[in-house]
Amino acid sequence: MTDRPASWRMPTPKQMEKLTAEAARRPGPSAGAPDAPLPAEYWESVLKDPRADESGARKRQRRLSEIQRHVLRISCRRCERTLEIQKADAVRLYGGNALWKHVAQRLLDNTCQQRTGRHEEDGCWPAFETP
Repeated sequence: MTDRPASWRMPTPKQMEKLTAEAARRPGPSAGAPDAPLPAEYWESVLKDPRADESGARKRQRRLSEIQRHVLRISCRRCERTLEIQKADAVRLYGGNALWKHVAQRLLDNTCQQRTGRHEEDGCWPAFETP
């Protein structure tokens, strides 16, 4: 601990006037009202973003033959296990027309360690990830 007074941390009145003058000269960020509509450029950039093309539900509903990735990853929200399978192996085991969500659920259920005996609680809870 030091014996310095607390005033050493505070700027002097002259320094405070200088900081105030600098802040007044600099243009601040244009802060619109919270209820103001967002500009059209913002929405265009959001929709052009490649991540906007696929929602999580749409990814899960795709057939294996429609998926472009070579490695498919699924994890369990409950036991935190992560499984990966190559797309070629998944197509060979389950067929190209199989839905990704059904394949993922079967993969997790085949190796599930969380068994309680109650149907509602048994099994893993899939979380679909992109590798």
